[in-house]
Amino acid sequence: MEMNASYTSLVAVGDSFTEGMSDLLPDGSYRGWADVLASRLAARTPGFRYANLAVRGKLIGQIVDEQVAVAASLQPDVITLVGGLNDTLRPKCDMGMVRGRLEEAVERLAPSCKTLVLMRSPGRNGPVMERFRPRMEELFSLVGDLADRHGAVVADLYGAPSLGDPRMWDVDRLHLTAEGHRRVAEAVWQALGLPAESDWRTPMPASVPARWAQRRIDDVRFARQHLMPWIGRRLTGRSSGDGRAGAQFDAGLGQAFWITPEDGAVPGPVAGWRRLDG
Repeated sequence: MEMNASYTSLVAVGDSFTEGMSDLLPDGSYRGWADVLASRLAARTPGFRYANLAVRGKLIGQIVDEQVAVAASLQPDVITLVGGLNDTLRPKCDMGMVRGRLEEAVERLAPSCKTLVLMRSPGRNGPVMERFRPRMEELFSLVGDLADRHGAVVADLYGAPSLGDPRMWDVDRLHLTAEGHRRVAEAVWQALGLPAESDWRTPMPASVPARWAQRRIDDVRFARQHLMPWIGRRLTGRSSGDGRAGAQFDAGLGQAFWITPEDGAVPGPVAGWRRLDG
């Protein structure tokens, strides 16, 4: 990867991890690592354009069917593709299907951009991670194989102690905090060949573990607010992404659009960028 490379456009494809949950902004929207990365890239390149097509809850088949062709049509410098983990967390998962759809996505996206970024995603340390680890590692092995075959870049976050720390994860135990997203953005930044601005692998400072009683209270709150609704959606075939579109996808027109900073000299947060039509 060329050091100090320049990128003029970025399209992000995926699920809630790329949409930005749980990096919540005061206005109720989400930021996330892809938005942070876009802001940093825009500071290097006047006229930078960005589109985030990711939608929470999407399975790999939905990502391929709903986002891949749209992303490819934009012909950006960089496409990030992260998907398949929602499939591996289902009680029943056809890993053959997951492999096939992910391979289809890479085959369609790699020729449509200058740099395709794949990812071995992080996981929160704990029993859930251990239960699904074999599926996740099967998925991440394929990510490496596809990157080698198609010349893609891999941001390898899996197993990094800094991102496995439970303090990097929101109360839902599925999504990263703002600090976690910031570190993912730095990891992708470095994977793109850009000079490191921080060490995303640096462990969190040591802290006193929560007392047993507090951990049980947290467990009950997690089960009531997050686990039970998640199970309910699985049993009824619903998804948190039902009826939603990507941040830069106009459902009425059936097409994506670019956004760009109002002030190229000071890009600022993506939430303040303007839409480009045509």
